[in-house]
Amino acid sequence: MMEYKNILFCTDFSEDANIAFFHALDLAKRHNARLHILHVPHSSYSYCKHIVDEHVPEGSPGGEAFYGEEIEEKAREVLREEYEKRLGDCGDYSFVVKSGSPDIEIIRYAKKNDIDVIVMGALGKSELDRIVHGSTVANVSKYAHCHVIAIRNPAKRFTLPGHMY
Repeated sequence: MMEYKNILFCTDFSEDANIAFFHALDLAKRHNARLHILHVPHSSYSYCKHIVDEHVPEGSPGGEAFYGEEIEEKAREVLREEYEKRLGDCGDYSFVVKSGSPDIEIIRYAKKNDIDVIVMGALGKSELDRIVHGSTVANVSKYAHCHVIAIRNPAKRFTLPGHMY
């Protein structure tokens, strides 16, 4: 059996992310692991990224340099409001807010904090962002050093254009 000590749950507050939270929480309880709850607010700063990870150094576009403390504190407050009441008897958790490109910051945080598994919703809130920058889940899955679990909302039926399942 796989042993997880650090579980990273990433949220954009979408339906899929909210369902993924319960999976991350269950894993944390089963493994007596620390649950890191991370949100990366979307930046209005536009840039072109080539590959996620160290190719975008800290403090540069996509790094941790674009939000003031008041925006980060508000985001942390929203995380607490949304998830703290759902944690129940999970005692080992933290709320984290990073600024920059979500996929880059998720991967960077996971490496720095010895994350064993990343849990996130399969579909996020922003369809336009996915079209312009690609899927956050796909990029995280491709470049993360650890397992990535993408949770889909079972109530949503997905079909490819022109196909019926």
